[in-house]
This record gives sequence, C-alpha cells and structure tokens, in this order.
Amino acid sequence: MQAVLTYLAQNQTRFLAEFCDYLRFPSVSAQSAHTPDLLACANWLAAHCKNIGLDATLRPTKGHPIVVAKTPRLKAKTKRPHFMVYGHYDVQPPEPLDLWKSPAFEPRIVGREIFARGSTDNKGQNFAHLKAIEAYLKTGTPLPCDLTFVLEGEEEVGSKSLSTFLTKNRRELDCEAVIISDTGMPSLQHPALTYSLRGIIAFEITLHGPARDLHSGVFGGAVENPAMALANLLAQVRDKNGRIKIPGFYDGIVPLSKFERAQAAHYPLKDAQLKKLLGSPQLFGERGFTATEQRSARPTFEINGLTSGYQGEGSKTIVPSWARAKITCRLVPAQNPAHVRKVVCSYLKKICPSTVRMEVSAGHGAEAYLVSPTGRQAQAALRALKKAFGHEPILMREGGSIPIVNQFKKILGADSLLLGLGLPDDNAHSPNEKFHLDCFEKGQLMSAHLWQELAG
Repeated sequence: MQAVLTYLAQNQTRFLAEFCDYLRFPSVSAQSAHTPDLLACANWLAAHCKNIGLDATLRPTKGHPIVVAKTPRLKAKTKRPHFMVYGHYDVQPPEPLDLWKSPAFEPRIVGREIFARGSTDNKGQNFAHLKAIEAYLKTGTPLPCDLTFVLEGEEEVGSKSLSTFLTKNRRELDCEAVIISDTGMPSLQHPALTYSLRGIIAFEITLHGPARDLHSGVFGGAVENPAMALANLLAQVRDKNGRIKIPGFYDGIVPLSKFERAQAAHYPLKDAQLKKLLGSPQLFGERGFTATEQRSARPTFEINGLTSGYQGEGSKTIVPSWARAKITCRLVPAQNPAHVRKVVCSYLKKICPSTVRMEVSAGHGAEAYLVSPTGRQAQAALRALKKAFGHEPILMREGGSIPIVNQFKKILGADSLLLGLGLPDDNAHSPNEKFHLDCFEKGQLMSAHLWQELAG
C-alpha cells in the first residue's frame, strides 16, 4: 500500500488539472442542446480510463452512453471478489446563471475549494475512485479484487437507460456490492457511511374552474377561485404538529430503533447551525423527532411549486381558470410507493370541493433503501473511512433518493455502500456548486484502503 499512497501524494497537482478538464464539459442531461457535450464527456472519460490502465468501453443506449471500465483480470483462474463502482458524468442545469460568481463550466479554485457545476455531484466523487485505482495500476500494486466502473450520463434525469443496461448485462456485472460516492458527510471530521435513503413519489395536481380567466369585478364572488380552492385543499394535508393527516400515509413504517436514534444523535450539525446554514427564520418538523431524524428518517409531503393566474408585472384583476401544484412525497423504508400514491390521491379527491374539477398527473416514484449498518461490508467501509480521514466515522440516513440503488439490489442482488464525499455547503443542484479538495484527496485514500478492507 505504501507505493499507492506515495503515488497519490505525488500526483495531486496533475490530478487537479485533469479534474478541471473533466469539469469543463457542460454535460447537462436535462437539456437536449447539450447532447453533443455529453457524448464528448463520455469519450473523454473512456479515454482517461484507458490511459490509467483500465479496459474501458463506451456502451450505447437509447439515451446517453454508459462508460464501463474494468481492472485487468488475472490470467490465473483464481476467483476473486468483484465489486462495482457506480457514478455519473451528467450534471444539473447551471441556471440561474446570474447567481454564479464565475462561469459554471470554468473551474475556479479558491483556497481548498473548487467551484464548478458537477464538482461535487458527481464528477469529483467518482474521479476520486478512478485516481485511487490509477495509483494501484501505475505502481504495479496488486489489487485484491476485480472492479468494474459503471459511469452513466442520465442520473440527473432518472437513469432511464441504466435499468435496461443492467438487465441485459447481468452476468457481466454480477458483483458482491456496489460502491457509490454520490451522497455526503457532515464534515471532514465526520466521515460517514449512509445506510438508508428515502424513496419518493411525484405528481401534479391541477384544479380546473371556469372555462377561461374571468373579470374578478364582474364575476368574482359568484364562482370558485381555483387558486383559493387549491390553497385550502393543501392546507388540509398537514396538522400543526407537522404530521400528515392522510389516512394510511404512515402504513408499514418501522419505528427507529434505539441504536438508530443514538446514531442520529451523533450527527454533528445541531439545530442552531442548521438554521444558520439554511437561512430559515425557524426550523419546523414533525413533533417527536429531532431535525436530523425529520429530514432523513421520516416521510414528507412537500409542495415543490404553485402556479395560477397572472404572474407578470403589475396587476391583472382576474379569477384564474386553473391552479396547479407540483408535489413530492419522500418515503422511508417499508413504505410502499404505490400504496402511498393511492391513499394520497384518494384523500385529495375526497376533500376536493365540487366547485372545481381535479386532475392528477403521476410522476416518477421509487422505494426507500436500507442496508444493515452492522454487516461485514459496512464495517469494512467504516474502517476504510477511518484510515483515510483520521476520524471515527458515523452512520447516517440520507434524506434524498437515488432510485437506481434499488435496481442494483433487484437486478444484481447486490447491496450498495454509500460513501459520500460531499459537504453540506457544497451547493449541489444550486449556483456556485463546489467540492472541497480535502474531500477529493481523502476520497482517494478511502478508495485505496476500501478494496483491501472489503476483500480481506
């Protein structure tokens, strides 16, 4: 291992320059105008993998290509453990551009932080794993296992092609576990293994009123205002204690164990710090749970957007003909997305007044994910984190969703180890996204140690 560690220490300047090259690709999967940029990024990534000694190929899909890169297999027939490293090279749209302090796709380094779209989500995190494997291959240090990198270009738009790819290549991708660095940790002093992710359902509600916008002076008061009806309807979803009032919404949820609540209590970001970080006047959540538990281990009903009527400059005195809300519910392990969608829609239709007509448009959905934090692989990951960061790691639940982890489990039968390198203030999905270079370097060390721990 010493040769690997020395190689990593001696090549950080070059690694950073290559990382900047990776970040300059505007690989925005949500915008069709960037399709050529995604292909160019995938080609660059495949070429880079080959250059460091991996057997890399570009696999076409109906969407953007998937980069598959493998460590050289031993000629001997000795069976070694096989692990997959998953990541994505596509990024979120950079808009609103006027809030960026520098161009989104021109990396800017300030102290120990690098600013660019995709720096933490997810290019920096998957690139750290690649650099660790480069250190093994370039120094001739034997790897104790076989590795396959699967780097896709559609994660930010729902991984539309990856499930089909996994099914078609199940035998090739058969592995003992999937390693994913696409989550976060509380601080550099608190590296973390994420053992659970929330699931999600998404949908839109539209309330239709009059056939057209009406003059509010002539007709107001004689017809239902859809915007007012929608506001009243949504206000009936949650009580004053933050609990969702929809019957059946909490069906199947397993209470947090004493062990899990104790682990959540170790999370270093306390309420006052969280309030300051978020810029919120006051925290609010379901009574009976801490803020850490509320945002990672409890289900939610969130209004993501509301629109109705005139939105331009000045006033326009109308009764709008329709009102719309975009909704997502975050789900926890043991909640069934189909059941939750059914009871939510049933409740909303039941309380919808007869003065408007409701239309519900279903969106995407995914189950929550949970892996045992006390299992052999999880313990190996915790040892690797401690060696790399020099601090005792914590176990945590993550409030976000990575739907593809459930596909890894269902199709490949493999659990996922979520070893995130992002920090809470990295601005993922926001202007001025950044990645801490200490996370980049220590992520390489974590990856280098991980394969020894997992295989051992």
